Amino acid sequence: MGSFTENARNMPYLDDGSFRFLTRMLERSGLGDQTYLHPSLHNIPPRCSLSDSRDEAEQVIFAAIDDLLAKTGISPGAIDIIVTNCTAFNPTPSFTDMIINKYKLRSDIRDAHISGMGCSAGVISMEVARNLLRAAPRGAHALVVSTETTSLINYTGKNRAMLLPAVLFRMGAAAVLLSTSKSTSRFRLTHVVRTLTAAQDRAYRCAYQEEDEEGQTGINLSKDLVAIAGETLKANIVAIGSLVLPPSEKLLFALSFVARKVLNRKTKLYVPDFRTAFQHFCIHSGGRAVIDAVQTSLCLSDEDVEPSRMTLHRFGNTSSSSLWYELAYIEAKRRTRKGDRVWMVGFGSGFKCNSAVWECIRSPSNSPIGAPWADSIHHYPV
Repeated sequence: MGSFTENARNMPYLDDGSFRFLTRMLERSGLGDQTYLHPSLHNIPPRCSLSDSRDEAEQVIFAAIDDLLAKTGISPGAIDIIVTNCTAFNPTPSFTDMIINKYKLRSDIRDAHISGMGCSAGVISMEVARNLLRAAPRGAHALVVSTETTSLINYTGKNRAMLLPAVLFRMGAAAVLLSTSKSTSRFRLTHVVRTLTAAQDRAYRCAYQEEDEEGQTGINLSKDLVAIAGETLKANIVAIGSLVLPPSEKLLFALSFVARKVLNRKTKLYVPDFRTAFQHFCIHSGGRAVIDAVQTSLCLSDEDVEPSRMTLHRFGNTSSSSLWYELAYIEAKRRTRKGDRVWMVGFGSGFKCNSAVWECIRSPSNSPIGAPWADSIHHYPV
């Protein structure tokens, strides 16, 4: 954080008020001192070119894929499907083309790239890959890569709502391998539930890319964002709850709902105990306020949200890849067991709340801890 504030102090476009705002938000953000920014953003002023953004994307994407291939032992030629997602940076050729060229993948590979879908796009990519696998021959493999590129969306104005992304977002990417073969899999994807509220103007504009009064482009994060995330989460948990909660929890919720409708509108709705359905929670590490709000809404313990808080502290908001950093944290702590269920909850522009439910079908091996926590897991939790 020291280098970030030192650089910010010397940025010509930041006045004293904007600098104080940035440092105050950074102190409250929940980020630690080891998060990553691309070297181009350490320039004064920042260098935000197309080539810098491409370099940032290649660094994190290729590192994630290299680690995945080494860990799984799969050959690039065995990949049948590739799905990528990145919200703000969408070069031509696309990310999938970039990966196909780097690893010389087959000419008959099926590929798709998802853009503009925000921090919840990782779950969307997972669903797209799952649907493509259902139409593929048994034993097919799908590579899913989620990332965000920070260098091209750096904001050089004074609008405080548009300065916030600079505080929260950091470099990162995740590569995940899906397969129709149970014998080689660690987890099984059981449910995907997506909630989209873009029909509501307030929700549609709460994370909005636009130009400020001086023509500087950035992402405007509305002061209503946390409240909108909470409202969207409520709609999502109703749908996911009907699929995963035990009958006793469904009954308690139904009784409180009827009591509220028939007897007294002030009757508080029963909040289902989702710990009866899940052993692990991966809540998008979008910021400390988001994690706090979800923890309160779902009555989760500090241990339940530990993967999210520690991911935010170590890596910052890595957008759609953050859910995988959190699952990697749980795995690095050797907490998963066969039969455990993991609930991933992602939030994104639009506004979206997307959930994925995973069932652990094989306990972890005793192999050494790999990326991204290999060099730091012993320092956590903090």
